[in-house]
Amino acid sequence: MARVSTIIKQLADREAIRDCLYRYARGVDRLDADMLRSAYWPDAIDTHLEFKGNVEQFIAWAFPIMQTMDQTMHMIGNILMRLDGDRADVESYFYGYHRITLDGAKRDVIGSGRYVDRFEKRDDEWRIAERLVLTDWFRQYPDSADWSQGLLGQRVDFGGRWPDDPSYHRIHLA
Repeated sequence: MARVSTIIKQLADREAIRDCLYRYARGVDRLDADMLRSAYWPDAIDTHLEFKGNVEQFIAWAFPIMQTMDQTMHMIGNILMRLDGDRADVESYFYGYHRITLDGAKRDVIGSGRYVDRFEKRDDEWRIAERLVLTDWFRQYPDSADWSQGLLGQRVDFGGRWPDDPSYHRIHLA
């Protein structure tokens, strides 16, 4: 019976770590500072492209950049975890879509890589304690799709940012 309870505990820990990774992606895409904070311990360090600092410094650095983008979407894939008590080493593949304006023209930028994280469990909660972002691939397109025609000729209501995105009125994730 002890083996089953150990497996259940590990599965719960793994799911809590996945949930944290998804909160990060939603927080950064929706520019939801509170949700982004919920993914990091206050003393965490993030090394992200040219940036290195804590979560508050990361928000101050990333949000003005993200606000210049029309849309962003971060997808989390292949997650490899090694649990060791209240610590976990986690590598997560990411794929980020960004619609930017550069030299007056809309362009699509896609970047992918890995989040190499050290998670810590404190007071029964998993969060990022240290993050290193590794870029493995990116592509900057010279243009973006013509969104004025909609998807297959149908009008599209695009997602937004916190607190105006319709999802904040339909579901409560905090």
